[in-house]
Amino acid sequence: MPRFVLLEHSWNGVHWDLMLEANGALRTWAIDAPIVPGVELPARALAEHRLAYLEFEGEVSGGRGTVRRVDRGVYVPRVWEGDHVRVELAGSQLVGTADLWRPRAGESGPPLAWVFRLKNRD
Repeated sequence: MPRFVLLEHSWNGVHWDLMLEANGALRTWAIDAPIVPGVELPARALAEHRLAYLEFEGEVSGGRGTVRRVDRGVYVPRVWEGDHVRVELAGSQLVGTADLWRPRAGESGPPLAWVFRLKNRD
């Protein structure tokens, strides 16, 4: 099963990097607020990261702050399209359906922004 990691990234403030293993790299989104189940949170798609971040904690090269692993586990992809990703997360803290989607034109937010929402299993 593919793996995921959630890193708390302290750099110019704090955000949380959700990284999903796919095709030999980590598809990554920065989530700009603490994750609360059922709440839509602003997120930003980032460049793919190296698989080493599945295990990495500490100083990020190039003066880009520090990261601390908050959770890790495996996931099952349910939807994996250009503007929508839905996965079933099985970590120690993140358990349930995670949706990431890009708002359509005319909705609020910058055109490249994403939205993240976690729904815990009942």
